[in-house]
Amino acid sequence: MRKIGTVLLVLFIFTGIGFSYIQYKKSNVEDSVIEYLTTEKNISKDNIISSEPFIANLEGNKNWMVSIKLKNDDRTYYYYKNKNEVVLESYVENGVEHVQ
Repeated sequence: MRKIGTVLLVLFIFTGIGFSYIQYKKSNVEDSVIEYLTTEKNISKDNIISSEPFIANLEGNKNWMVSIKLKNDDRTYYYYKNKNEVVLESYVENGVEHVQ
């Protein structure tokens, strides 16, 4: 009985570590993109309607992306962080994706 408890505890710990890493990466990319938009592009935080970090299932750093919606703009922008640089990967306008 003690072995089963130990195995379950180890499994729980590894699952928690994996989940925490994913949440950390998504949060880190989202914070970097918002900071980039407010400092480099001079967009007010009030103009950002939504920012949603997600896993894109792409290779490398493009796997961790953030979708951004702005006030008075019908486009949805998709950014990722490559090393210390935030990059616009694509945007969607009227249902059509425009890849940069």
